[in-house]
Amino acid sequence: MKKCKVQKMLASMLAATMVLGMAACGNEGSTPSSDAASTGSSAEASDGSTAGSTASTDNGGTTDEAYVGPDWAAIESMDYDEKSDALYDLNLGEFNEYYQAAKQEVEDLDLRMGLMALAEAKLMESGVFQPVYGNGGSYAMSRIVPRSGSTVLWGLDEYKWYTQLITNELITSEDRAELINIWGGSETADAWFADAKKFLEEKGYTLNDTFNYEINYELVTWDVIATSQTSDSYFISSTYSGLMEYDALNQLQPALAESYEVSEDGLTYTFHIRKGVNWVDQQGRVIGEVKADDWVASMQHVADNDGELGYLMTTAEGCGIKNYDAWINGEIADFSQVGVEAVDDYTLVYTLEAPFPAFITMMGYGCFAPLNRSFYKSQGGTFSADGVAYTPGNYGTSPSNIAYCGAYLVTNYTEKNVTSYTANPEYWNADAVNTPKTNIYYNDGTDTLRNYNDVKANNSAGCAFNPSSLVLAQQEIPDGETETYFDLYNYTTTNNATTYCGWVNLARESWTNYDDTSAGVSAQTDEDKARAREALNNQNFRNAMALAFDRGAYNATVSGEDLKYASLRNSYTPGTFLHLEKELTLDINGTSTTFPAGTYYGEIEQAQLEADGFPIKVWDPTADGGVGSGDGFDGWYDPDQAVAYMDAAIAELQQVGVEVSAENPINIDVPYATYHEGITNRCNVYKQTIEKVLGGKVIINLIPFDEATAYSHSYYRIGTGSEANYDITVDTSGWGPDYGDAQSYLDTIQPYGYMNKNIGLH
Repeated sequence: MKKCKVQKMLASMLAATMVLGMAACGNEGSTPSSDAASTGSSAEASDGSTAGSTASTDNGGTTDEAYVGPDWAAIESMDYDEKSDALYDLNLGEFNEYYQAAKQEVEDLDLRMGLMALAEAKLMESGVFQPVYGNGGSYAMSRIVPRSGSTVLWGLDEYKWYTQLITNELITSEDRAELINIWGGSETADAWFADAKKFLEEKGYTLNDTFNYEINYELVTWDVIATSQTSDSYFISSTYSGLMEYDALNQLQPALAESYEVSEDGLTYTFHIRKGVNWVDQQGRVIGEVKADDWVASMQHVADNDGELGYLMTTAEGCGIKNYDAWINGEIADFSQVGVEAVDDYTLVYTLEAPFPAFITMMGYGCFAPLNRSFYKSQGGTFSADGVAYTPGNYGTSPSNIAYCGAYLVTNYTEKNVTSYTANPEYWNADAVNTPKTNIYYNDGTDTLRNYNDVKANNSAGCAFNPSSLVLAQQEIPDGETETYFDLYNYTTTNNATTYCGWVNLARESWTNYDDTSAGVSAQTDEDKARAREALNNQNFRNAMALAFDRGAYNATVSGEDLKYASLRNSYTPGTFLHLEKELTLDINGTSTTFPAGTYYGEIEQAQLEADGFPIKVWDPTADGGVGSGDGFDGWYDPDQAVAYMDAAIAELQQVGVEVSAENPINIDVPYATYHEGITNRCNVYKQTIEKVLGGKVIINLIPFDEATAYSHSYYRIGTGSEANYDITVDTSGWGPDYGDAQSYLDTIQPYGYMNKNIGLH
């Protein structure tokens, strides 16, 4: 049985501490003073490098301690997990200390939120990754009625498209705004749909029974319990129903559970399963009734695939299902001791190790999807809980190898072509299905006008405008109209909670793709590799790179100048993701700071950043009409500060024998997709802005990929950090929350967190 990741981390702490003890304070938690560079504290030598250390502590003062840097000889003698632990603690130790303290608070949710915001400030200061943009902020036109599906910021319910209202006519900008107003005034989802349909009819719109859409996602498995990839879940989520689901007003409603109760101590959740709901196969033939045991089977399957969604079950990283960690560690041999129980066919009980208030918001995620035990076994699947070796058999290998209890059945799946769905005749909530047919078409982006032309022809429901289609939309006039497509139908998409980031590889081990050594070949010499590794483990160097990145110019290559800031996100957790229910006082660097009720997460994070003197803005109180936001502006780009941080990095790196100058630059590999105009243009802007701001002391080597699968395997379809084939990625991987707590973001960056593979660790 798999060894517990948390225990392995603790077992290697001694080795990590040995390495950390050799690193001076100038690297961890330090910020350079922009004044230092201008007043001569950092003197520039004739070769372009600097002498002496200019790193400063959190209070803005300088330190005279020598910079040592990582002890690579000691690190290279460690096994992979020990090496990851050591580099994690070196680069993220301060964040993790703050974060683990925040996670201990489970009773006062306001205090919990505030402490997590302070921890995230430390995460931003580490520079191991940089938020770039959210999933929105583009000009678009569409036939999808706004808010006719869930827009909740976590889980997978937004991909259960069955409630979507699709019109045959493109929806005008004016009518779209009015529909959103109607949605905002609705008390129930049923009332909203009735009012929306009435409005559409009065305006002359007709409804389409088919939802056609285009994406560039590739699917690996149909087993939603055995994947943590959005690109898989997008296809699978509408094939099953959860215990609870969010409706179109983003209100949590009973689904396969008719009701639930929570014990007074917050440890036990009892769900009452809806009777008479059937499982069917791909042809719609009934294969059994949905029963409480389907969630016991599901949890057993989660445990067997612990590396995918199991982290959400643990005490350290997730909700803390009772004895889940003990089962994974091999400390117990009887799965009935794990905190999931089918009391009878229609009563399901989950028991937690400690109160976890966000538990109920997790019900829409794949780890709590039901699994029909008998069908799974008919596909050759086994459970280690039965005392046999685990194998999934054929389960999840195709749409015919899964059981269905959701709104849709898959009628066709042709890889990189089309996936088609039809309404499940046995679906328990069939009256709520507004679009009984759905087709998801694969579009890799090589034809920049395909989606736009398909939308005009009513072969696709909607599209965001790219630079090529935007020009045409602003010129072309639909038949019978006097205004352009843009003038009639344009709207700006809103950011959702997914944050796409640029990632720094702290421990690169692959200079070609892990599964194809002919793909993504780096031209770096051994010396280049060592110099890049040393630089990327220097906090000042990482922050110089982040502050030199003109994200607005980068975005403009796709969204245009008008919207270049619209999708920009300045923190990992969106600033408006959570807010205080009551007044909260926090100790920030020794000063008591009081935040009133209603204060957003981002505002508290900003307070810590300002107290530390870190020169970024993650919260603008004037944004969004005075509501405040962490999106829609560039709070990072600062060429002067970037140069100051680079001067500090140069001084530190010189002390460990790495000289950095325009004549001897650090070479950084960044992957990009040659087949995609938008990615190509963006990455070239990244290269130009970094090299210009930092005076050629960093050279960005764009590593070309001419095929989507190979490109994805350089950064996204990797299992461990050792497989990551880059020094820095710009916006290749993002994270959307699994449940309604900042922990859903920050857990991914704690030791052995899911996104740590993007920084080359674990």
